Amino acid sequence: MSDPGTPGREVRVPALGDFKDVPVIAVLVQPGAVIAENDPLVTLESDKATMDVPAPFAGTVVEVLVKVGERIGEGALVARVAPASSSAAAVAAAAPATPPAAAPVRSGDTVRLRQLDTAPGPGAAARAEAVADVTLPLVVLGAGPGGYTAAFRAADLGLRVGLIERWPTLGGVCLNVGCIPSKALLHAAKVIEEAGAMAQLGVSFGAPAIDLARLSGWKRRIVARLTSGLNSLAKQRKVEVLRGEARFLSPHRLELKGEAGTTVVGFEQCIVAVGSEPVRLPGVPDDPRIMDSTAALELDGLPARLLVIGGGIIGLEMACVYSALGSRVTVVELSPGLIPGCDRDLVRPLEKRLRAEYEAIYTGMKVATVAPEAAGVRVTFDGSGAPAPQLYDKVLVAVGRRPNGRAIAAETAGVVVDERGFIPVDAQLRTNVPHIFAIGDVVGQPMLAHKATHEAKVAAEVAAGQKRAFDARVIPSVAYTDPEIAWAGLTETEAQARGIKFGKGAFPWIASGRSLALNREEGFTKLLFDPETHRVLGAGIVGSNAGELIAEVALAIEMGADAADVGLTVHPHPTLSETVAFAAEAFEGTLTDLYLPKKS
Repeated sequence: MSDPGTPGREVRVPALGDFKDVPVIAVLVQPGAVIAENDPLVTLESDKATMDVPAPFAGTVVEVLVKVGERIGEGALVARVAPASSSAAAVAAAAPATPPAAAPVRSGDTVRLRQLDTAPGPGAAARAEAVADVTLPLVVLGAGPGGYTAAFRAADLGLRVGLIERWPTLGGVCLNVGCIPSKALLHAAKVIEEAGAMAQLGVSFGAPAIDLARLSGWKRRIVARLTSGLNSLAKQRKVEVLRGEARFLSPHRLELKGEAGTTVVGFEQCIVAVGSEPVRLPGVPDDPRIMDSTAALELDGLPARLLVIGGGIIGLEMACVYSALGSRVTVVELSPGLIPGCDRDLVRPLEKRLRAEYEAIYTGMKVATVAPEAAGVRVTFDGSGAPAPQLYDKVLVAVGRRPNGRAIAAETAGVVVDERGFIPVDAQLRTNVPHIFAIGDVVGQPMLAHKATHEAKVAAEVAAGQKRAFDARVIPSVAYTDPEIAWAGLTETEAQARGIKFGKGAFPWIASGRSLALNREEGFTKLLFDPETHRVLGAGIVGSNAGELIAEVALAIEMGADAADVGLTVHPHPTLSETVAFAAEAFEGTLTDLYLPKKS
């Protein structure tokens, strides 16, 4: 407990959005450290993002009140900092600013936005007021799922649109080095796993012969077909695609640096869709054997031993791929369980399967050191039951993603960017500058492409003068692991934490004919209901194709459906979708496919 008489001003955790309880994964300062304003003090980790708690002012650290592994929430006291003296602050303010060096862009980080120098350089004021080389009614900054959707929708509504992208192809992280290529490789992994499992049922195929070059080529062809399709859609809509790195010069000007030089782009309205980038752990060195998710998707060699740092969705999906291809996989996760934030009962069937297949899974444990050597990457662990130092052929760092709000000099346009790099928006996706909108990863959790695309349509329609707002009741989440996990709406964990009363209906897939015919009986479907109205509040599904099944429940929640609506809807038999209706019937007490004793 801290002494209340300890000198220094308090630094507390800012608002965390939907996350109420997140672990500290790094303490970056010690008592006595002299820090500048906005220097990071500690790093927190959620399922899909890592966030720094910055110093709100310059000074000297007096006391650090959290430790690695501790779980904290909004308002938690992190440290006490003695502010720099006014004279020292004045000297610091008078000193010429030294712009931070751009973060190195490694070969694996092919879609990372470098942290641009946002300080105005020589002639910046003149450029901000200069006549633009091109002026457009609407400019969309970033061509990922959110960006291209916004551009296309706005064009459909009659606006002349410019779409700015720094990479040669449209589609952003999701299409080029994220959702799409990873799902292609996960499909290959599933085929390998299912073929092997059939040997126990009397059908043997022999050991798979892995041709990484052909497999990678197939993945690249899928991406190429989709990016080519986006190019055609942009041309059909007469969307003007502008290539280069952009940053704001003023509320109505962007500076675009491309191969042809520097261009000043003027705009009446702008939609910011700059996404996020992989988080790099402090102290982890640059080495080609230490990968982020982008590099892992390249399949540049198959490691005999692979360590995955981070047991969230991204890390586990890549672990599934590499394990099926033949690597011996170890996963280490700082939180007590895999996929933090997901209900434990949903994770349990997946964790049981992975523990049987992987070399090791460590939860509640941190990586202490990562040291490249000639023979591999030596890793030491810290935590209860930590193993001896291990040598791995490759290490995948998958501890989340960081928003790119601070990479575009948004402040020079007057746009508020919070300490974590997120851009706050209202229900119409407007920033504090009314003609500048923001969508996707850069506006907050969850960092999901399908959220971005729906936000994109709202922003585009508002920009076109329509009365629209983003009011989705639920945003489904899916882990495309084996088995898959999907959930939408209220979770049991959230309900219990918030004291929300709920009723539950569940159906185990061991009683599903379709599941047994697939030789996968470990899954189940559960639905949560309002105990008074019987309306659907949330759902969780674990098992084959869970990601395909969750949409029905999301629709039920959006429509305000109740248990009877779901249970009385005729579902085809035999299907996995039946389990959704059976879960509703279990809650209603009308289920005949299992015997459930009546509650007294």
